[in-house]
Amino acid sequence: MLTRLLADASIGVVHALVRRQLDLQHPKLTEHLVRFAALPQFPAVDEAYLALGTTIKAAGSQAAFRAVDFDANLAVARAAQDAGARRVGLVSAMGANAHSNIFYNRVKGEVEEAIKALNFEALVIARPSLLTGDREALGQPPRAGEKLAAVGGGLLRLFIPADYRPISAANVAHALLNRVPTARGIEVLLSGAMQS
Repeated sequence: MLTRLLADASIGVVHALVRRQLDLQHPKLTEHLVRFAALPQFPAVDEAYLALGTTIKAAGSQAAFRAVDFDANLAVARAAQDAGARRVGLVSAMGANAHSNIFYNRVKGEVEEAIKALNFEALVIARPSLLTGDREALGQPPRAGEKLAAVGGGLLRLFIPADYRPISAANVAHALLNRVPTARGIEVLLSGAMQS
């Protein structure tokens, strides 16, 4: 998503909140090393894109997972609102539901509901199915099950409904960047809509 924001001629400045320095430099990029549990005041912004996420395995516990997927996303949304953001794009997950019996889906649904309650002019929620892409480039461990599912999804593509097909992180970013600037109210994008 960051590279697409930087390439967009209509965007003058991009502020990236990071836990460690990026291996990227760009004249429009201002990098902010932060702890998501104690965010500084943000500079003025128009839009915010929330793509924070982890897995329970990588986080180490359900509490640590929730600290990223719920607490950090909500903290950034609130700080962005305080800085003037009127529009937000959120990467959530297929099956997100605040009342789900599945912990992962419940947390994703709870953060959606919490951000909806902030009453932004526009909130675009992306609910991708299985995300594909180069996790190692993002400093994340590769996941064998995801690789297998992505290959299987590619081979069986014609038999899998569009909303359940694996989707690249790049397609999700592209869809959010297209919708957020002109959206009104709350919109939910499923994988099928984001792949077209």
